[in-house]
Amino acid sequence: MRITIIGSGYVGLVTGACLAQVGNDVLCLDTDAAKIAVLESGGVPIHEPGLNKLIAENRRAGRIRFTTDVAEATNHGQIQFIAVGTPPGEDGSADLSYAIAAARNIGRHMNEYKVVVDKSTVPVGTADRVQAAIAEELEHRGSDLTFAVISNPEFLKEGAAIEDFQKPDRIIIGGDDDRALDLMRRIYAPFNRNHDRLITMDARSAELTKYAANAMLATRISFMNELANLAEHLGADIEQVRQGIGSDPRIGFDFLYPGAGYGGSCFPKDVKALIQTARHSALGGLRILEAVEAVNQDQKTRLAAKIKQRLGDDLSGRHFALWGLAFKPRTDDMREASSLVLIDELLAAGATIAAYDPAAMEVAAALLGQRPGIRFADSAAACLEGADALVIVTEWNEFRSPDFERLRARLKEPMVFDGRNLFEPEEMMGMGFEYFAFGRVVSAPAESGAQRT
Repeated sequence: MRITIIGSGYVGLVTGACLAQVGNDVLCLDTDAAKIAVLESGGVPIHEPGLNKLIAENRRAGRIRFTTDVAEATNHGQIQFIAVGTPPGEDGSADLSYAIAAARNIGRHMNEYKVVVDKSTVPVGTADRVQAAIAEELEHRGSDLTFAVISNPEFLKEGAAIEDFQKPDRIIIGGDDDRALDLMRRIYAPFNRNHDRLITMDARSAELTKYAANAMLATRISFMNELANLAEHLGADIEQVRQGIGSDPRIGFDFLYPGAGYGGSCFPKDVKALIQTARHSALGGLRILEAVEAVNQDQKTRLAAKIKQRLGDDLSGRHFALWGLAFKPRTDDMREASSLVLIDELLAAGATIAAYDPAAMEVAAALLGQRPGIRFADSAAACLEGADALVIVTEWNEFRSPDFERLRARLKEPMVFDGRNLFEPEEMMGMGFEYFAFGRVVSAPAESGAQRT
């Protein structure tokens, strides 16, 4: 099938590459000429494991191409996936200007029946707005061409996006045009062979499903962070609590890990957008999600608070090694990352920082490279030199089993502030470390009682 992907960012490139891999003829459009130049030269402008190889393989086979030509892209694909950005506005609501512009371009240039697929995460009612924008452009042309708009939200995890696309938990298709629904079933048939994962519904329900899924996962994270904070005051161990509640099959273990708060391009943006959607409706708001957002913003400050509680509010002369900058492992994405809040607070308190991340160094340098007080190291070991303490913000695998003897020897003081609860407190104490995590309790010498970390 001939498929056009409008927007060659994270969702667009993964979608285009995976659809090309099963034999489709894919043309990816972007108005950013520099991005297209990178793609045409064999590069990939984002970090996603396996994506470089997948795009290169399909470029060699002639199944995926890139362009900045809007008319060419519109005429290429009977299926037009809109995968443009929907950045948050000042009030947190999603900015649909790019999506509506893409729809208008389709209306201006289309010359046959088109299926227009909203792949971006968009508020409820966007399919109607896309429909109206295309219809208006066709009316201006005096054209009676027909088209259909489908909502097909993505459920891709950064760092595992290719596997998520190729082996989906579910495929949500929202729309009521039988011809369009049949074409969508054909597109997804190669990813739907083991058992039927395709769920059809109306477009508004599909749009809300995406927001509801991310909001639910964000709620679990904030809930566990609240419990971890409570556990510290009660002398309970949140890891034991996590195992206790996660073993209930009605709850499960996923997204029950406390830490320094969630970030990235999805959860923060989507929670805020859904809150704004509710505020603009007759309902007036979503109290649970407003609490989820408030808890997360507060949680991002708690790692710095633990450091100041131990070392004092004035950190002048203190130097910290920082492991992890991306909002999660297996990505270089630093949007809404907890590391940014921590860095701001440590620098404001007078500290200096040496930071390392396996993937996000280039992004971090662009964001933070001009700020005095922070430098970037070539390895996790290198950034330990001269550090008063180690602070862990991202749970990369290479941070999970360090050489603890060397770690203790390189730090001026054997202190670890762990924003992702990677280690066992009693083991850390046994190796001579002061260990500070979220909601963990260790046994201390009898005369000093329990030590909350």
